[in-house]
Amino acid sequence: MPQRATSNYDHETNVRRWRKDGAENRLRYEYDLTAEDVVFDLGGFMGHWTAEISARFGCQVHVFEPVPDYYEAIRRRFARNRRIHVHRFGLANSTCTTKLGVAGEASSHWHHSPKTVQAELRDAVAFLETHQCSHVSLCKINIEGAEYDLLDHLLDAQVISRFGNLQIQFHTFVPHAVERMTAIQRRLAATHVLTYQYPFVWENWQLRSENGSA
Repeated sequence: MPQRATSNYDHETNVRRWRKDGAENRLRYEYDLTAEDVVFDLGGFMGHWTAEISARFGCQVHVFEPVPDYYEAIRRRFARNRRIHVHRFGLANSTCTTKLGVAGEASSHWHHSPKTVQAELRDAVAFLETHQCSHVSLCKINIEGAEYDLLDHLLDAQVISRFGNLQIQFHTFVPHAVERMTAIQRRLAATHVLTYQYPFVWENWQLRSENGSA
């Protein structure tokens, strides 16, 4: 059943609730997918989420990872799997290069780290057009603060309805995070239905036509 957005934005409280509910395995992989579906993994890191989705459903998965070392790890991991396509760049609101602080799964433009890398980003809308992606059944977005600009870009370009499910992790360290998140949620509600939400942990938005709420 669709959920209402909550106003409890305390991150630690929501993390504890996420763990208590066993939501990691119960929610993040519960989708009605088949081998015919296309899935995006934005922020692939070491490829764990992609591996589980691929094992369960056999989908075509596009993994986007701009940190070179992590990209190489993912590429090696899935080298024999022709249904997993690994890209050495991230999807963003524009095509550019940026400096990322390397800190494991927290690697980010926002993270101050003694180790940095130059990373390539590509315009997400242009990628959809170039690769003729008319429908992406599931898109996981965990890109350490860049989700705000990306989602605004997809909404502004009116391509958000190409995504059947958007599994999003919003981050608190971006200026005006709560205001930006709630503004995006209001815009998403025009085309998608919130199916679960643990604020600043994980939430999922399902396309209304696929949810039966059109």
